This record gives sequence, structure tokens and C-alpha cells, in this order.
Amino acid sequence: MKKVYIFLAEGFEEIEAITPVDVLRRAEIDVTTVSVSDKKEVKGAHNIMIYADRVFDQCNFSDADLLVLPGGMPGTLNLNKKEALKELLVDFSKQGKLIGAICAAPIVLGGKGLLKGKNATCYPGFEDQLTEANHTGSPLEVADNIVTAKGVGAAMKFALQLVAMLKGEKEAEDLAQQMVIE
Repeated sequence: MKKVYIFLAEGFEEIEAITPVDVLRRAEIDVTTVSVSDKKEVKGAHNIMIYADRVFDQCNFSDADLLVLPGGMPGTLNLNKKEALKELLVDFSKQGKLIGAICAAPIVLGGKGLLKGKNATCYPGFEDQLTEANHTGSPLEVADNIVTAKGVGAAMKFALQLVAMLKGEKEAEDLAQQMVIE
């Protein structure tokens, strides 16, 4: 079974975190939510409290097929402060493993040079932090092992793309049909 870790930091955008969790689990993919702080309780940007499955230091991530960064503010800034997470992302990228980032979260990848020469997108206003990326402004971009999405409005498309990359286009299409995505 494929394994995904979705990282939650204080101030994360709830839709951008929960939509991938829900869609990936519907696709029978093993998803673990991970708090980047030392507590499982994480408050989203709109004051919705989520209880992560684990805290960062409880995971070794060696079984991961995909790492996902939801956006939101100040969630993205809090993700960007977690040095161990950034090191993990660099290591994952070197291995060619899958990484997904939505909204402002692609700036975490951009800051580490992981988007260099790649098509990428992000929430408007953060383009200058996608270091050496080709910012497209599209709702969704797939560049090799990295998927970026623009924001809340692209959350379902982002989640279905992650399913497609892990289980195939047909699985994603079938799931979208079951969920009545039009």
C-alpha cells in the first residue's frame, strides 16, 4: 500500500490539508497527518482544530511514497521554519520521490532550490519565492516528481492528481466519477 505524510503547521489552510487526506484515503492510500510541532493539536488558519496522527519526531518517513505540504498563513511560514522538514524534502527530491505543495507552500520548496527550472504554481503574491522556477499561474502543475497547486480552489484537482501519480489515471478518474466531480 502506498504511504503518504501530510504536514500540518499552526495556521494551515484546512481545505488544502483535509481534501487530500480525504481523497487519498478514499483511494485506499495510507495517509498519516503529521504535526510539525511537538503536539498533535494543530489549529488551522480558520480556527479549526485538527488532531494529527503523529508529531514529526515520531516518524522516520522511510516508508513514504509522497510528502504533502498544505498552504495557508501562517501555516506555510511555520512549515518553512522546520529545518528537519526541509532536509527531508531535499532528500526526497534527490531520490525522485513524490512531493506535493499547494497555495503558499511551494515557497518551502522554492527556498531549497527544488523548483529550479521546473514549471510551478502558487498562491498569487508568492511567485518571487519560487526560486528559479518557471511560474505559470496555472491551477495545477506537475514537474517530474513535484506537484504544485495554486490554492483552495484547486484542492480537489491537486488531490486527484496525487491519486493519479500514486495509483494511475484510471483510479483517479474512477474516484472523481464516484465523488461526482464535474
